[in-house]
Amino acid sequence: MSIDHPAVETARERIKAEHLREHRPPSSARGLHHFALISSDVETTIAFYQDLLEFPLTEIFDNRDHRGSNHFFFDVGNGSLLAFFDFPDLDLGPYREVLGGLHHIAISVDPSTWERLRGKLEAAGVPHQIESGASIYFRDPDGARLELLADPLGEMYGSRVR
Repeated sequence: MSIDHPAVETARERIKAEHLREHRPPSSARGLHHFALISSDVETTIAFYQDLLEFPLTEIFDNRDHRGSNHFFFDVGNGSLLAFFDFPDLDLGPYREVLGGLHHIAISVDPSTWERLRGKLEAAGVPHQIESGASIYFRDPDGARLELLADPLGEMYGSRVR
């Protein structure tokens, strides 16, 4: 299947004209509280996110919706958390990208941290891809795609996105 690039660009411009407001009202949201993923192994996930990526573990407790499952959180800055559940008694398959599912999570880090974490990913043998000199894409131990972005919050590759 080929993509009709001019048609996609025409549709994008129409959507921008119809929906992107010059004077946008404030959002009803205060911010992203947490984003929750599934972990196949709590200690492997902690080693990856806390030890390798330097996102501190902030809490771990029983999952109120599924007893015997853990709910645990990592600080990803600016008051936001990345959360995980493990479901040790469920036979869940491996991570898959599906329509309506997760494509990737982009986390902003300052440029010096970006360089340090890139070195740690390389030293740990984590396959990764660098794009535009500001993004590192890689997968966590369960296959979820992550991006470390050296751009400030609200910017992407020099353009304002908020």
